[in-house]
Amino acid sequence: MFLGREKELNTLREAYAKPEFTFIPIYGRRRVGKTQLIEEFIRGKRAIFFTAINRGTYKSNLELLSKAIFNDGESAPVYGSFYDAMDGIHEQAKRGKLIFVIDEFPYLAQSDESILSILQQFIDLKFMKTDMMLILSGSSLSFMENQVLGYQSPLYGRRTGQIKLLPLDFKTARLFAPDMPLYDQAVMFGVTGAIPKYLTLFNAGKPLDENICSLFFDRNAYLFEETNNLLKQEFKEPALYQAIITAIASGASQMKDIKNKTGEESSTVATYIKSLLETGIVRKEVPVTDKPVSRKTIYRLDDGMFRFWYRFVYPNTSLVALDKGELVYNRIRPQIPAFMGEVFEKLCIEYMWHMYDSLPVHFQNIGRWWGNNPDLQSQMEVDFIAFRSDGDAAIFGECKWRNEPLDKTTVSGLITKCGMFTQFTTKHYFLFSKSGFTSAAQRLAAESGNVHLINFKDMFI
Repeated sequence: MFLGREKELNTLREAYAKPEFTFIPIYGRRRVGKTQLIEEFIRGKRAIFFTAINRGTYKSNLELLSKAIFNDGESAPVYGSFYDAMDGIHEQAKRGKLIFVIDEFPYLAQSDESILSILQQFIDLKFMKTDMMLILSGSSLSFMENQVLGYQSPLYGRRTGQIKLLPLDFKTARLFAPDMPLYDQAVMFGVTGAIPKYLTLFNAGKPLDENICSLFFDRNAYLFEETNNLLKQEFKEPALYQAIITAIASGASQMKDIKNKTGEESSTVATYIKSLLETGIVRKEVPVTDKPVSRKTIYRLDDGMFRFWYRFVYPNTSLVALDKGELVYNRIRPQIPAFMGEVFEKLCIEYMWHMYDSLPVHFQNIGRWWGNNPDLQSQMEVDFIAFRSDGDAAIFGECKWRNEPLDKTTVSGLITKCGMFTQFTTKHYFLFSKSGFTSAAQRLAAESGNVHLINFKDMFI
């Protein structure tokens, strides 16, 4: 099943239509759909598709590359070197339009560091004179951004475009289970992190609870071992990475708290967190109005599936291994609405971008805010603030994933606590609710004129 990705497909199609050499690096988290995107694009086109092996040797990768070039099985001859293989690609490119794909390119480069320089030489001296399209794909974000796109890379300046493939938006994710109730689709979006591979595992004909239980809380299920498998693929020594992820999932968000939870030195934790940031598992946050470097920096799990797994599955792995998964799920099910709070914030921000043209503030920045409120003399949070750096207007957002309607107190509370932001002379308040609004909240919004109430069921019609 291939759904969405129209923008990315159009980028590739436009590059392919040019009668000249084009080079498009594609990168993104594992399982996000890079290979599917490429396969969809090259269907019916003349292409050579090669997938490098994780921790494979130079020889083993060269053998597989040779088979891909000759489009033959066991009887394919093996090139003597990567340089010779590129010569073979060049000969084929001289005969007409050709797409050459190296999937999981970082694996190939790790088997021989000279491959980057050889590619650069062939692009400059040979490929540039052909009507060839080169696609390098990789799951290692740091490698692709630094060694392929970065200023120090031999390939720097040769790309004609690039695609960073992100998880799907909610509108597209819903298509994987179109008949599922809207609220269940939102939970599906949250527990999978909107990763296409995981969305395909959901059986639209089964209830949500049955899906989650069978995918996460069964020792033979795909997602039960998925986080461990991903960490082993990315890191040679995954134990400390797992400890850091566990600490963040349990509520340790600041560096000092993570250090205390893991028992490691700050410098060690910082190094490992950097790698987790580069893989997209963890994200760094500062209050949206602060500068990028801030004493208020916190770390959160950016991957929805990891966040769900480490919050609910990891503490119960022994019970699941003993086939007590259904019992575990029945126990944690009441906690899922709390888990959905952060997911709902993400959906609300997605809605803000979707409705951008019709909003009262055409913002540049949007994100969470937290800190001390001197007026109330207490710590507080705002689910999101949207504003322009050069403007005096802002939108303040509150997102509530609750089973009861949002009341007047929540509306007036948002207005009161945002009084401290005196740099904004024009303020709008957007309140989002899973379960609608009380009549008192609706009257207050009507009287205020700058309060907007958005019901979840109306967000993605």
